[in-house]
Amino acid sequence: MDGTTELLSISVFARRVGLAPSALRFYDDCRVLRPAWVDGTTGYRFYSPAQEARAALLRSLREAGLPLAEVTVVLDGPERESREVLERHLERMRDQTQTAKAAIAVALRSLSTADSTTEAQIGGVELASAVRQVVPAASSGGEHPVLGCVLIEIEDGEVRMVATDRYRLSMRVLRPEALDGGPCRLLVQAADLIEFGQWAARVHQVTIQVGPDGARARSTSESRVLVTADDLFPSYREMISALAPPEYRVIVDRLALRDAVDSHGDAARIALSFAGDELVVSLADHSDAVTLPAVCHGDLPQRIGFDPAVLAPALEASVGPDVLLEISAVDRPVVVRSADQGSFTTLVMPVALNTELAPL
Repeated sequence: MDGTTELLSISVFARRVGLAPSALRFYDDCRVLRPAWVDGTTGYRFYSPAQEARAALLRSLREAGLPLAEVTVVLDGPERESREVLERHLERMRDQTQTAKAAIAVALRSLSTADSTTEAQIGGVELASAVRQVVPAASSGGEHPVLGCVLIEIEDGEVRMVATDRYRLSMRVLRPEALDGGPCRLLVQAADLIEFGQWAARVHQVTIQVGPDGARARSTSESRVLVTADDLFPSYREMISALAPPEYRVIVDRLALRDAVDSHGDAARIALSFAGDELVVSLADHSDAVTLPAVCHGDLPQRIGFDPAVLAPALEASVGPDVLLEISAVDRPVVVRSADQGSFTTLVMPVALNTELAPL
């Protein structure tokens, strides 16, 4: 070293950059942050003030949880590769945060209801209608048993019923006539809810009771046990909040669209095309077209694909004469809303017309 260069001992440099001397020794051994000079006799390490910026960035990256191998790319690699590394890590951190938030939310709900009871009173016909709408979206089998359940969530003055098979998600929001107790959630097998819904349709009012001893549903003359499952339901709220604002909206006769989709029920995929005030349902190769009058808003994409086995049940579960399709992109979930019942929402995953169906 020349005599004009100011050198800092490892302890002084450590205080300046916010790293422990032991960390500096470690980064030297890893060849990530080498000292400016090492005394050959004593082995003492000395650093230059010019290294402070690199040390500060190194500290920030490590505090952000970046693995050391990726840190070296950011510090010494090309800018393009550095950006790719940072963007991948940011996406990883987002996923981990969402997973942690969901797990903590479940734990907090279980703590808040461990020694308390929650009761929600709902009209029997309304509850039966919600079951009819939501249950078809549950999975009938597969590697994820929790998808065969319906989530019943009592929170924020509402009772929400949610089901998904990863290609479709249905949610119905109910306003209870009376509600007492803290937030809670329970998972009930969709198959068990079918008979429960038929029973609810025959009674005036149902009280759902969730407490330390389990869950029950009762009317003025009968009480039923709700058999619950102990599992972690997908984070549907994060899924809904992540939806992009709709770019296009289409209003069409619900039953006419359902019948047109059903007429292509044997096909693996169908296409919806939009032109002026018309919606055309056809096979992927443009054959067997059915044209329906529609109200279209926005610069609609020319075609969007669906699996008829997924889209048709979503249309069947809606109510009222009209259905609203909210489309953000041809490869993003489409919101299927009942024009006459804003409390019921279904997400349907489109399918590329030449590839396999992707999950939500």
